[in-house]
Amino acid sequence: MTHTSVNQEARYHFLGTDQSDDILCWRDPENPTHHLKSQLTDDGKYFILYILDGTDAKNKVYCLDLAKLPNGLEGLQGGKDLAPFIKLVDIFDALYTVIANDDTVFTFLTNKDAPRKKLVRVDLNNPSIWTDVIPESNKDLLESAHAVNGNQLLLRYLSDVKHVLEVRDLESGSLVHRLPIDIGAVDGINARRGDSVVLFRFTSVLTPAIIYQCDLKNDPTKLKIFRESVITDFDRSEFEVNQVFVPSKDGTKIPIFVAARKGISLDGSHPCEMHGYGGYGQNMMPTFSASRIVFLNHLGGVFCLSNIRGGGEYGEEWHKAGMLDKKQNVFDDFISTAEYLISSGYTKPKKLAIEGGSNGALLIAACITQRPDLFGCAEANCGVMDMLRFHKFTFGYMSTSEYGCSDKEEDFNWLIKYSPLHNVRRPWEQPGNEHTQYPATMILTADHDDRALPMHSLKFVATMQHVLCTSLENTPQKNPIIARILRKASHYGRATMTQIAEVADRYGFMAKALEATWTD
Repeated sequence: MTHTSVNQEARYHFLGTDQSDDILCWRDPENPTHHLKSQLTDDGKYFILYILDGTDAKNKVYCLDLAKLPNGLEGLQGGKDLAPFIKLVDIFDALYTVIANDDTVFTFLTNKDAPRKKLVRVDLNNPSIWTDVIPESNKDLLESAHAVNGNQLLLRYLSDVKHVLEVRDLESGSLVHRLPIDIGAVDGINARRGDSVVLFRFTSVLTPAIIYQCDLKNDPTKLKIFRESVITDFDRSEFEVNQVFVPSKDGTKIPIFVAARKGISLDGSHPCEMHGYGGYGQNMMPTFSASRIVFLNHLGGVFCLSNIRGGGEYGEEWHKAGMLDKKQNVFDDFISTAEYLISSGYTKPKKLAIEGGSNGALLIAACITQRPDLFGCAEANCGVMDMLRFHKFTFGYMSTSEYGCSDKEEDFNWLIKYSPLHNVRRPWEQPGNEHTQYPATMILTADHDDRALPMHSLKFVATMQHVLCTSLENTPQKNPIIARILRKASHYGRATMTQIAEVADRYGFMAKALEATWTD
């Protein structure tokens, strides 16, 4: 499982045939670390190949005109030549995604000279001329676009971490109307160019998932509920969510969402769960979680989502401000959020739990090594903890564009400063910190995780237990440092009952550490 995964290929498979008979369409042995994604245009005429290198928001775009294959893809079988792709974009200068095409005229979503993205158009017969269809917004991030209802576009914008849906004309880009959605998050958009009906899922911190249906041709401004989740024993009117912009260490305003029961006293007495991610340009949206509602409803908790830098909430510039040599900004943003929650009276250090997964687990581990005094509980799920060796295993090399690579001296110098594995110290040995210890910590991993290998979590736990002398009776480290290892599970894959057991253990551990009391 630790071998490096390289040399991806694009092959065409005919149903009912053996995999060994798949037709080779593309490979590039000279660039073994490149990885591939593919797409078929709605008209079925073009096969689109996206070539990526690492996790940067950049890709090449190759187009295969299926009509120009005299014998179809079957004609390539047994041959030595690769498919005759048109190399529309052959440099890694930006991110490009095909949204629609009218024969040879293609519409792309791109961040080329537009960190918050825009829509552009190009004709394969004249590939040097690209025209803006919908320019970059001055503030909002254009997250996605879907061709629908013949000649329309359904656009999803992110405005201060809240989704906005717009219908625009595909040809001119002009605004037709906005769809009336509440403050929250939209995903699962199902839209087809040949269909006027669109479906999408809406959720918020206090709103369980609702699938809406809208007929853009016959009733374009009305949303009908197609399916709705109902949560018993929960009255959302008893709770509230506020968005606040918290200044970070360097003065940058960080958007956060705080959910709590209405009218709580700001006396620092409440258990608080704080979540973050801060990496890869991924947006952390204020979505619904049944387990978090239990925490709010029955454990008297406060929940906080911190939209720290490194994510994509404000486009690629927000991402770049939290990657490579600027990764410390991510931790500073999260620590500043914690300090705000404490100074505002929502909680206090021994009542504050922080949690995150994957890159978010790295965030949690880095924060407890830098500020162990600030938290009462920490849960890090499937994280990369050894920042000096992560690139040597499986898909780790792909993340060097996000973190850097310790093989380079410049990168090593910033990685060693925050790598959790290499920064475990005894806080009580620092002047003025005689009574400080690490928070109660649960490190979670999965035995088949090939993205953040379990060795990261296991080495980190072993190092913490060794350095902090957790096995000695007289150690100042009284809070537990434990590992939870999932069997027959991966970075994402979890059976339903496995997920339930994991959530129960996580919140049980958190409640014990924060001295939270259950109330019906």
